[in-house]
Amino acid sequence: MLQLGTKVVIVADQYEQNLPIGEYGYIIAYDRNADNVFDYVLRVPTANRNFLIPDEDVELEEVLIQDEVDRIEREALIDFALATHNEELFKRIMNGDDPEPEPENAAKEPLSQADFIRQVNLKAWI
Repeated sequence: MLQLGTKVVIVADQYEQNLPIGEYGYIIAYDRNADNVFDYVLRVPTANRNFLIPDEDVELEEVLIQDEVDRIEREALIDFALATHNEELFKRIMNGDDPEPEPENAAKEPLSQADFIRQVNLKAWI
């Protein structure tokens, strides 16, 4: 649940209320009526109105900015990989793999019986 006064952006209009999608607003109240599908009362300054909004129709501005930054970074890495003919980097970006894969257990020395039991018990406990 978002806090009062939080700046959010309207990202959807699932109940077709003619919401100004893409505009920002501020959460001014919670709708605590159990019979209602709306979660927040949102004040949109550009429309000079208050709207009842479900939680799915709004997103934090910081989250949207971070998503856009991630998208631009990914596109820049793809452009760099194509410009430098770096096939390994291109495949890693397109497959969504981690930048540094962890080494396999086969490269390590064999574990003693006590260490093996300790690892199994640790994994079972988690």
